Amino acid sequence: MMINMIFIIFMMYLIGNMVFVSKHKHLLIVLMSLEFIVLSMFFMMLFYLNTINYNMYMLMIFLVLTVCEGVLGLSILVSMIRTHGNDYFQSFNLI
Repeated sequence: MMINMIFIIFMMYLIGNMVFVSKHKHLLIVLMSLEFIVLSMFFMMLFYLNTINYNMYMLMIFLVLTVCEGVLGLSILVSMIRTHGNDYFQSFNLI
């Protein structure tokens, strides 16, 4: 049971990384894959902290930082769509 759970969490992490690397043209898909990676890390921390019988305050801090990261990503997405009209990285000029 424990090995299966670790394997599922590890596969979630790998799938999130594969989507992050392969779909790098759209900002929304990149943000979704980053949230999927963070969700798998949350599950791994939850599993680990339950295994060693540690308190869950660290998970609350992790969730707060995750929400801050998501809000920053969404604000970048909204500003990019307002200025350029879409979320393609090809139409975004850095100069």
